[in-house]
Amino acid sequence: MLGFGTYRIDNADIPAAIQGALDAGYRHFDCAHIYGNEAAIGKAFKDAGVKREDLFITSKVWNADQGYEKTLAAFEQTLKDLQMDYLDLYLIHWPNEEDFNLTLDTWKALETLYDQGKVKAIGVSNFSEKQLKEVFAMAKVKPMVNQIERHPYKTQVELGKFDEDNDIVNEGYSPIGHGHFILEDPTINKIAKDHNKTAAQVVLRWHIDTGYVIFPKSSKVSRVKENFDIFDFELTADEIEAINGLDKDEHLNYDN
Repeated sequence: MLGFGTYRIDNADIPAAIQGALDAGYRHFDCAHIYGNEAAIGKAFKDAGVKREDLFITSKVWNADQGYEKTLAAFEQTLKDLQMDYLDLYLIHWPNEEDFNLTLDTWKALETLYDQGKVKAIGVSNFSEKQLKEVFAMAKVKPMVNQIERHPYKTQVELGKFDEDNDIVNEGYSPIGHGHFILEDPTINKIAKDHNKTAAQVVLRWHIDTGYVIFPKSSKVSRVKENFDIFDFELTADEIEAINGLDKDEHLNYDN
């Protein structure tokens, strides 16, 4: 339920970031080819000596690598970079809005990888309900995960429920959004004070309590530990409802 995000962590910072996350207790790591640091991550895991079976590793196929054969090649490059012989989860990073048939071919490649046992679960990221239905119509294996932007200012109620109704696990990226907006919110800070926790810890706990898998990112060891320290309290139903009520349907990562 709680993973470690690797988005835009510089290669030079990867060894300390991965070791710090492992030391804090993280075993789920969210990666992607486009982040440009998978080779450094693979080396960091090797140097740390952690057992592969103790890890849950996600990666994603980028837009430029969509299509059946190109996806298979991109996957093999990711395995090589991470120095692993399988992934726990592989996602289509974005739907191709201009040529969705290309995305459907990409899905067929993910099904092939799944059938071959090279990945234990397959899914998508940033897909709408309409796009998911198009995948359903042709898929032999339905998406198991939909990774979407999700935070208190974009709670994704309708899409999240659609995913749940179709046995798709919801994953939320940018779980605290751009923190300087959300972490200053008076409602969140009141709840944090009541629990003797930080605003970030309350937001992350809200995700967990509402059934979302999350993977906050930080290069600061103190923040990495803080983000993991959220399992000694729970939010009340009223507190969850109060945070739900902050929804503005607002993207904080891109305009759409």
